[in-house]
Amino acid sequence: MLQILSFLDDFGNELEDTIELFAPNPYFRMALHLIRGHLDGRIVTPTSLIGASRVPYATGTRRLRDMIEAELIEQRPRTASGKSFSLHPSEKLMEQWMQLSGRVRRLSEAQFGGAETGRDTQDYYFSASYMAAQSIPPLQVLAEPIKVAGGVRVLVHGDPTFMVMDNLKRQFEQVIGTDIHQRAFSIDRLRDEARRNALRKTSRYDIIAVDLPWVGEFASENVLMPLDQAMDIARLDPADFHTAGWKAAHWGGRPYGVPAQTTPELLFYRKDLFAKEGLEPPATTDALLKAAAAFHDPLKGRYGIAWNAARGTALGHTVLMTMADFGQPVLDLREIAGGYDIDDLASRRYRPTIDTEAGLRAAEYLLELLRYSPPDILSMSWYERVRPYAQGRIAMAYGYTLLAPYFESDETSPAFGTTGYLPHPAGPGASPVAPVGGYVMGIPANLPADRLRAAVEALCVFTSPEAQKMYVQNGSRTNPRYSVGADPEVRRASGIFEAVDGMSWRDELQFWPRPPVPEINQIIQICGEEFHDMLRGIQSPREAIRQAQTRAEVVFTENGSA
Repeated sequence: MLQILSFLDDFGNELEDTIELFAPNPYFRMALHLIRGHLDGRIVTPTSLIGASRVPYATGTRRLRDMIEAELIEQRPRTASGKSFSLHPSEKLMEQWMQLSGRVRRLSEAQFGGAETGRDTQDYYFSASYMAAQSIPPLQVLAEPIKVAGGVRVLVHGDPTFMVMDNLKRQFEQVIGTDIHQRAFSIDRLRDEARRNALRKTSRYDIIAVDLPWVGEFASENVLMPLDQAMDIARLDPADFHTAGWKAAHWGGRPYGVPAQTTPELLFYRKDLFAKEGLEPPATTDALLKAAAAFHDPLKGRYGIAWNAARGTALGHTVLMTMADFGQPVLDLREIAGGYDIDDLASRRYRPTIDTEAGLRAAEYLLELLRYSPPDILSMSWYERVRPYAQGRIAMAYGYTLLAPYFESDETSPAFGTTGYLPHPAGPGASPVAPVGGYVMGIPANLPADRLRAAVEALCVFTSPEAQKMYVQNGSRTNPRYSVGADPEVRRASGIFEAVDGMSWRDELQFWPRPPVPEINQIIQICGEEFHDMLRGIQSPREAIRQAQTRAEVVFTENGSA
């Protein structure tokens, strides 16, 4: 829309400068100024809008009144007295401009596209017409601005998606009508700060981001407030969220957060390299190892695969997901169609299941991966595994979708436009799984009552389809909603969204690989330590799974869960 708007603005200037008797269209000029201000996150006042009309002040005032009466402009009080207003495009005006943007683009393609652009303009017309009808409109300002002392305070993870949100702070502040103060921490510091915050008399934050595996712990320890206690859940349109992401936000049958990122861990692979070698994309662990061996050439500085192998949290996540690749959850979950049942975790006892045959096969598989990995693999974690892939030094990498901007937004990257996306290749007898990661945004249990309404309204805005589309358009590669994944502009941004949607429909998106029980963080740490010792050659695979099992059972016994 902004691109078309800029074109119309420049074209209008050309017309007015070319023909001396050309009269400006105040409605058109005011609409341009109003929509640009909304998209740029700038405050538009009656005075500035009348000034943009390019007609005398009295005429501009009348035209402004006409647009308000036609319900094209919404007024929002800027002061307690209600005498000063900011002006915003109404939903009606935004819909009209979306339609106009599509028509202008189609007309320009039809008139000036043709052979010079190499496009079939007739096909373009029909596809664009269809796509425009399904596009999610831009965010609308709240009719009533949020009124809360000091603005809205948010605690998040310092990853690319939440950093996009921070970059769009000005736009969000205009939408909700108050200041936003965002603090971002690394994953371990985020968990520590959220737990410290729960011990305070009143929360320092109105909204906090929560890694999916923490939901059970944070619900049980009263870190988060049940959302159905704070709001009408129907406002969120739960059916629009990817099923795995929405279910992961629950504990004991109650939602404790709204999916803000649904970012499965996938296998990134270089389609061009596979085609050159005549290899099929790997669907099994054996096929992956064969491909890794084919591409592994350390003397030329090229390696087969990269993954999370740094000691502790990073490798611990890899262990749980690799066990899932061999059909084995880390707990004795009840098997159901399409995976394992995690709905009753809050009401039953459970025990770790690391020392199993599937656990042993997973450990041996990681040792095999080590053979085709770069020399610094044992210190690689979340970002380090994707950077060398983006640089062209790695043929394959396990990585969350949120890391895709490292190569999707860099046209100089050898992986730019040549990356394919697959769920984790499966071990013998198992099915492909795309383990769901990401974050929900929830409300602290100790939030003062007088701030609750503001927190709910801001939460609805930050997790809305319109906001999620904004994140994607500004570089994010995570998306928790079906509607956003189906948006044509989102699909054009990256093939990752169509791939993830397909995995969701095929029931490959699963979050049972990291069940959100209160003990899961300790289990991840234990696996990250014992398996790291295995990869360093200090202990055998069987010793690693036995040690991890023993330590995990102690944790569950102490917590009364085993």
